[in-house]
Formats: sequence, C-alpha cells, structure tokens
Amino acid sequence: MGETRHFFTTPFVIDQLASAEGLAMLRQAVDEERQRDAAGVQISNINGWHSNTNMIEWGGEAARALAYKAMQMADDQTVDAKSPENSRFDWIPEMWANVSEQGSANQYHTHPGSFWSAVAYLDDGYGSSDEAGLGGELQLLDPRMPMIRMTAPDLRLLDASGQAQQTEISIRPKTGMIVLFPSWLQHAVRPFQGPGTRISIAINLVPALKPPQ
Repeated sequence: MGETRHFFTTPFVIDQLASAEGLAMLRQAVDEERQRDAAGVQISNINGWHSNTNMIEWGGEAARALAYKAMQMADDQTVDAKSPENSRFDWIPEMWANVSEQGSANQYHTHPGSFWSAVAYLDDGYGSSDEAGLGGELQLLDPRMPMIRMTAPDLRLLDASGQAQQTEISIRPKTGMIVLFPSWLQHAVRPFQGPGTRISIAINLVPALKPPQ
C-alpha cells in the first residue's frame, strides 16, 4: 500500500488567561473607552462596537500584559530560519476591542500586514449556557480555497485520521480563552444570540527586525 503524507498544516493555538484580576482590568478599560468613543469604527464588524486599534496605549498595564502573553505564544510557534537559536525579530503589537450584543457578527476577513493574530475573550456572553443555537462561534475557513469550489464539492479529502477533511471549522469561545492563528487565515464570527454581552480583544503581531547590537 502506498504511503500518504499530509503537508502544509495550519497552526491554531488555544490557551487560557489565568488572572481574573487582569480580565476585570481589561474589561474596565474597554468600558471606559466605549464611553469615550461610543461610535467606534466599522471594519469587519456587523453591528457591535469596534474600538480604534490603539488599545495598547489606552488599555493600561493589563493590555500590555495581554500583548506580552500573545507574543510569548507566537514565539513558541515561530522560528527564525536564518538564526534558529536567537531570533532576529521582535513583535510589534496592534490591539483593539470588540463588544457584541445580540445580532452582532463579523464577516470573513484576514489581517494583512501582520504575521500572527490573536483573540482573547473577556466575556463569552453566553451566561454559562451551553445551548448550541446561541451562535457567536469563531469560524475558520480552509485556506486552500479551491477545495470548496471543485467540480464535486461533496467529495472530501481524507485527513490523517482517515476522516473527511472539513472546509470550515467552528470554535465556540469561552470566557478567559485566548487563541492564536496565522494572520492570513480567513476567519469570521457567526451572528451572536447570547443573553449577555460578548467582549473580546484582538491582537495583531507585526514582525520587526531587532536593531543591530
């Protein structure tokens, strides 16, 4: 029997934020900024509130700590091919907040110009409910776009376990969860119908060469 190899995997990292105090400080910073700038900005969000991308400045020490957490996660998943033992790169973080009420969503998009993207959930908005119909899942689209547009879309490639590969994956957020993925991965948020308010923070990590010693 022939040998099958699976190439070009896409990393998706899930971790947990341990500090309840840090989550509370971040939420307070988001609440204050939302009061200061109620209009926010419109980018990929459908309804909901999207802050400016300067949260690393107005978010205080808790925002800087969250950015550092994301950078640590990125370091664990990245290697400088020309200097594996001592990377020549640092990360420049860009950060913003999203607040979603019922009916809010985010259309499919990528984050051009950055290398890694992360999302941290301060409040999943589900109010401890496990009901599947509340929506709000983070959707990830297979980056091999032709796969879902082939002549016979009902035919699927098999994955390493012998199961049909998925073309779209749903991740249900949880309060305190932080996820990290390559910035080129198309992602969206399904319409949120939870009883509470979804509060999340997004981070882009832009690589920059360290200054010469």
